[in-house]
Amino acid sequence: MRYRIEQDDSTKRRSFGEYTYRIYDGDRLIAKYWHDHRGDEHSIEFTDGRSEDWPVGCMIEFIASGGPEPLRLSERAQAYLKEHQSGGSADT
Repeated sequence: MRYRIEQDDSTKRRSFGEYTYRIYDGDRLIAKYWHDHRGDEHSIEFTDGRSEDWPVGCMIEFIASGGPEPLRLSERAQAYLKEHQSGGSADT
């Protein structure tokens, strides 16, 4: 799997606003993901228009790092993407 996540700095975030991210399979954008400032609410929208609230448990079960560590997707997030990605390569 070559999934990666990047913070989307193109959107202005207010102190209590949403954090937004882009998710790629290799170099191909496959989804946008967001969570609120506390991580209580989160959702994913695939580039084909499908969306889902609460894709895996809570936000900290989707994004496995951050802060001083580079952002990365958790194993559960990668499994979710592999299962829900349409028309993309799910090969490792």
